[in-house]
Amino acid sequence: MVAPLSTFLQTKGARANVISVLLMGMDTEGYPPYRARPFNWAYKQTGYPKPDNEAGEGALYEHALGFLDCFIEKAKQDRLPIHHRLDAQSVVWALHGGRDTGDVGIEGPELPDLQSLATDLLLPASFLEDITTLLDEKKQVIFQGPPGTGKTYVARALARHLAGSDSRVTLVQFHPSYAYEDFVQGYRPTLENGQAGFRLSKGPLMRAADRAEDEPDAKHFLVIDEINRGNLGKVFGELYFLLEYRDEAIRLQYQEEDDELFSLPENLYIIGTMNTADRSIALMDLALRRRFYFKGFHPSKWPIDNLLRDWLAPDMRWVADVVDAANKKLAGGRPEDWHAAIGPSYFMRKDEHGKPSLRAADVERIWKHSVLPYIEEHLYGQHERLAEFDLDTLRKQAVGSGGDGNGEDAGTDDDGGAGNAAG
Repeated sequence: MVAPLSTFLQTKGARANVISVLLMGMDTEGYPPYRARPFNWAYKQTGYPKPDNEAGEGALYEHALGFLDCFIEKAKQDRLPIHHRLDAQSVVWALHGGRDTGDVGIEGPELPDLQSLATDLLLPASFLEDITTLLDEKKQVIFQGPPGTGKTYVARALARHLAGSDSRVTLVQFHPSYAYEDFVQGYRPTLENGQAGFRLSKGPLMRAADRAEDEPDAKHFLVIDEINRGNLGKVFGELYFLLEYRDEAIRLQYQEEDDELFSLPENLYIIGTMNTADRSIALMDLALRRRFYFKGFHPSKWPIDNLLRDWLAPDMRWVADVVDAANKKLAGGRPEDWHAAIGPSYFMRKDEHGKPSLRAADVERIWKHSVLPYIEEHLYGQHERLAEFDLDTLRKQAVGSGGDGNGEDAGTDDDGGAGNAAG
């Protein structure tokens, strides 16, 4: 089934493509068609600067035209017969060939198309590109933000996308009783030939490392959900050293003198998620923080700020106004202090076709049995404030502040993007 035009136009790249096609009617040679992936590939290969993350559709296309003009000038210097922008664009598309590698002196495996993933996640491709850059540089990244902002969902989806196979993604969840023996390796009780005993067994970290070593040309991922809920010094042990020095090997605490030393493979990437509303966040010490890059998922900041509004059907966008109003109250009027905000995924319900299915009765049920208990926990000792978070009261306040209760006046995400970042 062909996707509706509205779905296609949810990304800036797609809208810039439509603009370029319309302009071709005025001057085919001066306004060639635009596609984000070939141009982004060309910028990377030539060292030409990428457009700003906040650039709109028009700015994206103008940036691409400027690249083509520079391309033509360079070609003239080498006496190559490239006469206009359409010629230059054709050369770029031919070299790109729909892939990220080819017979043009480019090394390395084919890179996944992040735009397709961005479309599925309702997030701009530039946001995912930033994360992949952090992963390539540091090998380990933590997504941090309030509950319900899609951290785990995005972590798993991005890991699967970059790895190219579910078999290359390992998922674990930390909790207060999780230990080094559970994560790295330790002795487990066994029963052999009717005799009870103990056997040294590998944990998910070592198993993931083994799989990564077996496939050195593929990316493998270890996704650690709720990473800050574990006693990290106890769980990671000597991995503190290995996280920083991937090119070195050490003896683990349960290894014998004649055992092979252990190192973390370069192609094993770690993505952790951290709930900023969790009081155990204070347990993450500075030594471990230094070994990770951090990426924020905050309801008040790009690109999460308009995620719910973009996802909801037009007649249900009042829910986004209500959530925004509640979050402002939780933050005490300080938008930068939304560590305990209500994330959008509470309300990102979809039907069997992947379409928004939220209805008013669903909102009332979710608010009463999920959101309000969370707010009560956050406002412990401030019971008198709970009346501020009555659903009907918040909806009336949202209408009174300029909305019509249906969210029709709400802003949209500058970066477009489409998909489902809930979870």
